[in-house]
Amino acid sequence: MQIREMRPLLLYVALAIAYTGATTLADGVSPQEARQLRDEVRDMFYHAFNGYMEHAFPLDELRPLSCKGEDSLGGYALTLIDSLDTLALLGDRENFSSAVEWVSRNVQFNIDKTVSVFETTIRILGGLLSAHLIASDYVTGMKVQNYNNELLHLAEDLALRMLPAFDTPTGIPFGSVNLRHGVDENESKITSTAGGGTLTLEFGVLGRLTNNTIFERVTKNAVRGIWARRSKIDLVGAHINVFSGEWTQKDAGIGTSIDSFYEYLLKAYLLFGDEEYLFMFQEAYKAALRYLHHDPWYVEVNMNSAATVWPLFNSLQAFWPGLQVLAGDIDPAIRTHAAFFSVWKKYGFTPEGFNLATLSVQNGQRSYPLRPELIESTYWLYKATRDSRYLEVGRDMLASLQYGAKCPCGYCHISDVESHKQDDHMESFFLAETVKYLWLLFDLAVDSDNIVESGPYKYIFSTEGHFLPATPEISLANEHCSYIGAFCKGDERGSYEISSNIRDSKDRNGTQKVEFDASLIAKSLDLVGATSFVKGNCVGLTHAQKFGISYFEEKEDQSTVEGKEIRTELEEKTEIGDDNTVENENPGKLSDGETSEEKDEEFLKISQFVIKGDNKNVNQEAQTTHDDS
Repeated sequence: MQIREMRPLLLYVALAIAYTGATTLADGVSPQEARQLRDEVRDMFYHAFNGYMEHAFPLDELRPLSCKGEDSLGGYALTLIDSLDTLALLGDRENFSSAVEWVSRNVQFNIDKTVSVFETTIRILGGLLSAHLIASDYVTGMKVQNYNNELLHLAEDLALRMLPAFDTPTGIPFGSVNLRHGVDENESKITSTAGGGTLTLEFGVLGRLTNNTIFERVTKNAVRGIWARRSKIDLVGAHINVFSGEWTQKDAGIGTSIDSFYEYLLKAYLLFGDEEYLFMFQEAYKAALRYLHHDPWYVEVNMNSAATVWPLFNSLQAFWPGLQVLAGDIDPAIRTHAAFFSVWKKYGFTPEGFNLATLSVQNGQRSYPLRPELIESTYWLYKATRDSRYLEVGRDMLASLQYGAKCPCGYCHISDVESHKQDDHMESFFLAETVKYLWLLFDLAVDSDNIVESGPYKYIFSTEGHFLPATPEISLANEHCSYIGAFCKGDERGSYEISSNIRDSKDRNGTQKVEFDASLIAKSLDLVGATSFVKGNCVGLTHAQKFGISYFEEKEDQSTVEGKEIRTELEEKTEIGDDNTVENENPGKLSDGETSEEKDEEFLKISQFVIKGDNKNVNQEAQTTHDDS
C-alpha cells in the first residue's frame, strides 16, 4: 500500500480509537474517582497559583521553570485579576477576599502603556466585572465585607481609556491603545476579526451596570462594521483595515483570528437578549457549515469563492463543539470533538496546527501553550449529554498536563508536542480557563455544589472563561421576547417554551399582546437547552431587512462569486475551473513546488474517506450514545 493511500486509513483509525476507546472505558470513572480527579485539578490550580503569588506577583505572569515573573500585558497583576473568579468558583473565600481587597487598593490604569484592546478586554475588564458581580452580591455566598464597588469603578475607568480605539470610520477598533494618551499616530490600521468583534459581552455588561450606553453602542457598532463587510456568501476574513474597511487577509475559518467572533454573536444574544446578534449568528453559522465544514473537520477557505486555501486543524478551532452545544447542534459537535481529541491522543497535546493533508504537525505550529478550548468543549458536551466518555477524555487531558507540563513553580508551555519540550512561560488563561473547565467537568460528575452549577443565576462564560450572570439587570428580560413571532411553536427541531415566562393580556383597545415576566429570566435561561433559542427560529425577516445592515461590495477581488451559487460538495469542488481558483495569500501555506490544486486534491481524498468511508458505524455509535443519554 502506498503511503499516500495509507494516510486516510491512519486518520480513520485515529478517529475510531477516539470513539471506541472512550466507549470501552465509558464506565471507568466512578463518582469516587471523579471526586479524586476534581481534587487533583484543585491541587493543580494551587500549585500554579501559589507559584505565581510567591515568585511573580505583582508582575503579570509567571515563568514556571525559572520561578520568576514577567510583565506581559500592562504590569497590573494580570494573573491575579484573571484568576479572581476561579478562586470564587473553588469556594476559597479567604484568598478571593484578600485578592479583591488588594486589587481595589493597588491597581490603577493611568499608565503610559500601550496594550491590546482585545486581550485587555477579555482578561482584565472581564476579570474585574466577574469578580465585582460575585463580591457585591450576598446570594453568591462570596460577598466581600466592606466591598464598595471598587472593581466596577476600575473596570469603568479602564473601558473609558480604551474608547479612543473605537474612533475609526468603520467603527471597528484599533488593535492597541495607550491607556494614558489614546491611539498612537503610527498605530497599525489592521486588526483581526476576533480582535474587533469579541468585546460585546464585557463592554455590554459594564454599560448595563453603569447605565452608560456608550460602552454597548461602540462594541455593537464594531460587530456591525465587520458583519456589514462580509462576503456575498456570508463569510468574514481574518484581518481588516479599520479605516478603509478592506479585508487584508481573506481566509475565512473558525480558528485563528476569527474564532471568538462567532462565539460572541451567540453569547451576546443569550446574555442580553438582543435578537440582532441572533440573526447574525444564524447566517454566519449556516455559512460556516456550508463552506468550512468537511465533516468532521473545518478548513480555511477564501471568503469570496469558498476555495480551500488551508486544510489545517488549528487548536483555537477546538472551542467550536462547545459553541455548537450552546446552539443546540449536538450531533456534529460530538463528531468534531472526537476528531479534535484524536489529535490530542496522538501527541498528548494539541499542536497549534495539524495539517490535514499530511496528517502531521504543521511546521512552525508545534507548540501547546496550555490552551483551554478542547477542555472547554469537553465540559459542555458532558453537561449536555452526561455521556461518561467525556470524563475519560478529561482524565486523559489531566494526565497529559500532569506528566508533560508540570514544572517546579507551575505549568509550562509545551514548545513541541512531539518531544514534549517545556518552555518557561505560563499564560494567565491557564488559571482563568484551562483549570476552571477541567475542575467544572469533574465537579459536574460528583455533586456540582459550586456557584456556577448551583448558584442563584445562570451564567454565560466569556471567551476568557469569566462567568457573567444573566441577572434581570444585565439580561434585560423584555429583549428576549421582543421577537417571539420568529419562533416556530411546532418546529420538530425544538421550540422556545415561553408559556411559563409570559402572560397574555389585552391593551385598552382589546388587542392581544404578550408581556414577559422579568423575574423569571434567570430561571428560564437554561444555557445547555439553548436549542430552543436558536434551532427553533423560523424563517422571517432577514436581519438586513429588519436592521438595514447589508454587505459592502468587493471592489477589486475577481474571485467573488455572485449570490450563493457556489457548489459546496467536495466532489464538485474538484471540477471548479481556474476562474474560481484563489491565489494563495500566504505562500508559507503550501510547500515548495506544490500548487493549491494539488493540496485540494490531496485533502479531498482524506475528506471523502472521513465523510463517506467505513466510519458510518462510528457516527451511528455516537448518535446512539447521545440518544441514550
